[in-house]
Amino acid sequence: MHKVLFSLVLMISTTVFANTSSWDKADWSRNATLATGEHRENIYKLGSEEFKKKQRNGFIHALQYPVTVTGLLVPFEPLKNFLEASETNPLRRLIQRVAKKKIGFNDIQGMYDWVGLNPYNDENAVGIYKIPYPNGVKPEVPMGATIMNTAKGKGLTFSCATCHTGRLFGKSIMGLTNKRVRANRFFHMAKKTIPFVPSKLFKASTRATEDERLQFRRTKYNLNSVGVTDPQVLGLDTSLPQVALSLSRRNLDEYATKNKFLEKFPRRNPLHKFVADSKPAVWWNLKYKTRWLSDGSIVEGNPILTNFLWNELGRGTDLKELEKWMADNTETIKELTVAAFSTKAPRWTDFFAASTIDLPAAKRGEDVFKNRCSKCHGDYEKAWNLPNASELSDIKILETTIVKYHKKTPVKDVGTDPNRYQGMKYFAKRLNDLKISKWMNTVVVPQKGYVPPPLVGIWARYPYLHNNSIPNLCALLSKVSERPKTFFQGPANDIERDFSSECVGYPVGDDIPKEWLADTDAFFDTRKPGLRNIGHTKAFIDSNGNELLTPAQKRDLIVFLKTL
Repeated sequence: MHKVLFSLVLMISTTVFANTSSWDKADWSRNATLATGEHRENIYKLGSEEFKKKQRNGFIHALQYPVTVTGLLVPFEPLKNFLEASETNPLRRLIQRVAKKKIGFNDIQGMYDWVGLNPYNDENAVGIYKIPYPNGVKPEVPMGATIMNTAKGKGLTFSCATCHTGRLFGKSIMGLTNKRVRANRFFHMAKKTIPFVPSKLFKASTRATEDERLQFRRTKYNLNSVGVTDPQVLGLDTSLPQVALSLSRRNLDEYATKNKFLEKFPRRNPLHKFVADSKPAVWWNLKYKTRWLSDGSIVEGNPILTNFLWNELGRGTDLKELEKWMADNTETIKELTVAAFSTKAPRWTDFFAASTIDLPAAKRGEDVFKNRCSKCHGDYEKAWNLPNASELSDIKILETTIVKYHKKTPVKDVGTDPNRYQGMKYFAKRLNDLKISKWMNTVVVPQKGYVPPPLVGIWARYPYLHNNSIPNLCALLSKVSERPKTFFQGPANDIERDFSSECVGYPVGDDIPKEWLADTDAFFDTRKPGLRNIGHTKAFIDSNGNELLTPAQKRDLIVFLKTL
């Protein structure tokens, strides 16, 4: 009898705690390699119909956050009531007093706009712009807003699409970095205010039900174990320090359990002051890579799992609950992985006429690229070199037919601002020690430098470098001393006014739209810590500071980059 019970317990334990290799058959090891010209767009090598189904489901998970054990849920109806309340509302007055400033929006749509959420594309969108509607009908809320049904009522949180969908000249794009997101600031504002709000005052001031009051109290409790820091500027992400600072408020055991003393008196971590901001990376590059994050420090493990872990550490979630959710929702994780790896980049010709590309210049630029850039960023075979090129349309002839990136994703130190990669050393060991990390088969190794990314869709990925410190490609190809020290990260609404098609990126100097100047959140100052625009010059500037490319060669190179 005892042997039977022991066997049963062992079987249950093995089922619950078996690591990801039992269900995730992709190669996430540090030994993973890709053959020349190979990619992992179909990461699990699925049949056509199954791939399409999982891809669609995965996009929906990206749009509507699937982690039902998430630590931070704001009761939705009470939130709406609060935002629409008058300035005399006692809760509104309390929050404004604690935050030391007025709330910058008066309704839920205003809040969505402030956070930087992007709208769904219309029903007639095609290709990569056809984004699925979760329930078959265009949602009333923007992408990224997740209204989760719980036992305590509806709660609002934010999904992957908040940071990983961008808006470009009237089109929303899955996998494009959101240049104007304030998700981290939203959580920072919540951290500064919600812990000071008595749950009974919340109920009375927002017409919340008792269940909604309890949901609010749960969020309030979980915020105690969250450490936050504001991004230096609009569009940058502070997930790295937020994870480290949140861990410093928890015990040093294998599940980072909560500790009331540490919540009030956290262990010191340099990331409390050390700036390690970076931008969320584009998704469509995942298919070409074998390691993750801008510094390549995730050397093993599925990056989607890392995303969930970092999100939930920054939301005060119990890691045992999160591990169980992951084990119970492996299909959800696989579907989201399929979707992220299958995203595609927008093409220049989706927004501009093919005639705006000078083909002879692009071909000359290809030669410059091969001599100066391909060693780090890979080779890109172009349709204009095919035997039947003369038969191709003006658009088809500009396409990239094969991307030849590295067998194993490299990390290079090209002198760019080191803060982001240096920041990883302040909490990597703690991440590796977590039992959930071991279950995920995720290993973090701090690096010296950054991944030189594939340049697919580079024209749409401005501003450039991991910290967004370079506004356009003209600046990137310049001496550091000649790069703009300041610029504004405005919206990409007007294709003529908001974008420099010549330099590919933000307009600078006198060309900056006047209305941008009032947006202080979007003001980028490269003299700040972590925001320096240094490095990435060796291919264009020699050791004596002399230009290696003529102005004409730079122009040709930029034309070529537009076609990637």
